[in-house]
Amino acid sequence: MRGGHRGATLPLLAGLLAVAATAGCGIRETDVPVDAGPAPTRASCDAPPRGEYHTEVYLVCGQRVESVARVLSEPLDEAQDRTGVAVALLDQLQAEPEEAERTAGFTSAVPSNLRIEPPVEGDGDRVVRLNRRPSEIDELALTQIICTFANSASLGSGGDNVTLGGPARSGAESDKPHTYSCRAAMRSPEGARNFG
Repeated sequence: MRGGHRGATLPLLAGLLAVAATAGCGIRETDVPVDAGPAPTRASCDAPPRGEYHTEVYLVCGQRVESVARVLSEPLDEAQDRTGVAVALLDQLQAEPEEAERTAGFTSAVPSNLRIEPPVEGDGDRVVRLNRRPSEIDELALTQIICTFANSASLGSGGDNVTLGGPARSGAESDKPHTYSCRAAMRSPEGARNFG
């Protein structure tokens, strides 16, 4: 008889445990449909801030010049205002590197007194004039300028070349514009002045 009692106890005990397990989960039954929203995820759904535009500038890291993406507050009007694009890019090169750039070791060698000069008659549509001769600019700074300008759709040609000139003075042969190659300047920044 003892064996029969034990056989009936096991199914009863299992049934009580199942009832206790479902009753203890804390979820009550309801006839009202509940929409708790989508399941949580780890992905961020933050939209990028409006008004941010990107450009590429070249900064100094050690004794090399490397490309860095920059966020701008307004777009560069590449199609219409070439002088404005040159001024905006030069401003980016002269600005203090951002915190993340400084932490990564980036600096800029472009002097703060360098300015864009207006084009002169006969310059052509691709010449960018500076208030100093390119041959008078530090090699790393010149490489930064060459590569940043060459990468611009309205200033460069094909992403590698840019034509730079110094201030226009009457009869000054050395102020004639020259075409500079970013690729050549990157290979040898110390010779950047000679690639024009």
